[in-house]
Amino acid sequence: MRAFHKTMTLALALAAGAIPPQVLAADGLSEAVAADYDAKLEALFLDFHRNPELSHKELRTAGIIARELRAVGVDVTEGVGGTGVVGVMRNGAGPTVLVRADMDGLPIEEASGLAYASKARQVDVEGIEQPVMHACGHDVHITSLIGTARRLSELKDRWSGTVVFIAQPAEERVNGASAMLEDGLYERFPKPDYALAFHVGAPLATGRIEIQPGITASTSDSVNITIHGVGTHGAYPHAGKDPIVIGAEIVMALQTIVSREISPLQPAVVTVGAFHAGAKHNIISDRAELQLTVRSNDNEVRDKLIAAIERIAKGVGRMNGLPDDMLPEIEIVQSTPVTINDKTVTERIEKAFTTHFGADTIVTDSPQTGMGAEDFGVLVTPNTDVPGVYFNVGGTPKAELDALEKAGKPEPAHHSPFFKIAPEPAVTLGTEAMTVAVFDLLAPDAGAAAD
Repeated sequence: MRAFHKTMTLALALAAGAIPPQVLAADGLSEAVAADYDAKLEALFLDFHRNPELSHKELRTAGIIARELRAVGVDVTEGVGGTGVVGVMRNGAGPTVLVRADMDGLPIEEASGLAYASKARQVDVEGIEQPVMHACGHDVHITSLIGTARRLSELKDRWSGTVVFIAQPAEERVNGASAMLEDGLYERFPKPDYALAFHVGAPLATGRIEIQPGITASTSDSVNITIHGVGTHGAYPHAGKDPIVIGAEIVMALQTIVSREISPLQPAVVTVGAFHAGAKHNIISDRAELQLTVRSNDNEVRDKLIAAIERIAKGVGRMNGLPDDMLPEIEIVQSTPVTINDKTVTERIEKAFTTHFGADTIVTDSPQTGMGAEDFGVLVTPNTDVPGVYFNVGGTPKAELDALEKAGKPEPAHHSPFFKIAPEPAVTLGTEAMTVAVFDLLAPDAGAAAD
């Protein structure tokens, strides 16, 4: 529960679903979101966190989101792109804004020590039972999606147009957005004029919003290379073709792609994360497998990397005398393009955030510190003609971040069994910020201009 006092009238009215719009004017939005957290959103967050589901298996999660959207008058379609949920809220003439939240957890056993820690286990799409944890904050995202829908439903005098809410599966496999597009997201439902999403950031202090134009997430490809060989006795290597030696040569040759084929001014990564082969000391196997992650900040650079990987793998196979029908096979099993914030729309929303929250809340100069990926990019420019904005909200109180820095300990990590955020400030700020962004893009005068 929040520490500050809230009026009983507001809390009771919200719980009853009867808060009049005039109570939720612009200067009362924070209070309304805070009351909604206590009355509704906190329980939803805790339920989502205790019951995470793996990519493409988010049936329970999707059902709850669909139920909550329908409860505020949203026209809901389930099963889009597998387990995806699409909700359409119409409110007169005007542009269309897509609000997206990802909903899958990760195959990690939670060790956060939280009273509401997940103990869930689930069989994944490969048929393997896994522990499951919300180790990346998607429980915050979907809770805020519901919170945003609740606020927009109450405040229809503040906006005009259409909002498309999507609860997207399988962001952690970076193929859920593609699955929804392939299932007609932009044909079966109103195609957005703008698309919005946010991520909770554990290394970002609560109460802060990070937003800036340009790249927000890198490309990502998961690549499998299968190397065929001719098995034989380890004492008679000349009688076979050793896939481990071929694989080792491929691993080393791949290191020349970034260093010698990509401009030093262009970030790129080719990492071999796994090398599987063989079963015994004195047996030369007939097969080896490599697993790669490939990253860049540019779709064209990404294409060069993939082409070079295939050329090198097959070239090394030929160099070792493999016939064409035994050359290494390259398979891209997961892929997402670069995510870039549209400059014009980002600056517009940044201005709205600054006006509403104050300049001290907004962070606009964060350098890229890694090459994490995000399949929200599939939905927006430059990969479609839909301008998009992706921002971050803080997840860890500043005092905790300062204490970690003082102690020389690493900052909070996503995809860790110890991952945790402060749910109340993360959910409420995410909800409020997304509501403000939609208000700005669907202001009644903007809708009139669009018509």
